[in-house]
Amino acid sequence: METSTVQPELTMKAELQKEHQWLAKLLGEWTYEIEVTMEQDSPSEKSTGTESVRSLDGLWIVAEGQGNMPECGAVTTIMTLGYNPQTKRYVGTWIGSMMTHLWVYDGELNADETVLTLDSEGPAMSGEGKMAKYRDLLVFKSDDYRVLTSHVLGDDGKWHGFMTAHYRRK
Repeated sequence: METSTVQPELTMKAELQKEHQWLAKLLGEWTYEIEVTMEQDSPSEKSTGTESVRSLDGLWIVAEGQGNMPECGAVTTIMTLGYNPQTKRYVGTWIGSMMTHLWVYDGELNADETVLTLDSEGPAMSGEGKMAKYRDLLVFKSDDYRVLTSHVLGDDGKWHGFMTAHYRRK
């Protein structure tokens, strides 16, 4: 006697969650001022640029930046961010025209929904072919002003900030 198994219907249509709605705060046109300190005792370098952030049906945001980066000149960057209800984590990617590494984000929003912490792994700044852990903090100061700080985990086990970007809505 043969038995049949009924497979559950698979659907590709995702339902919007409140975490997806939080991403809408990023939508729009922005200008930014960035300050980078690559080595602990070296002077910081500053530059400016613009960023355009759009939505993919409310589930994802795509942020495309144009500007100058210290030691790199004119660059284009693209960041994607979304939320995975299965893992209850924010996920995303970041690429830049100045490098070949694809940065993959995994993060969480704090309880008062003002700070999104995004962890990633990428090439160590030492340039020795090693990988390092990185952490970006996206902090909303108001609806029209946010700050992004980037940190790298040092050999001393501490997070060291190396970049701060101030974004203001146009």
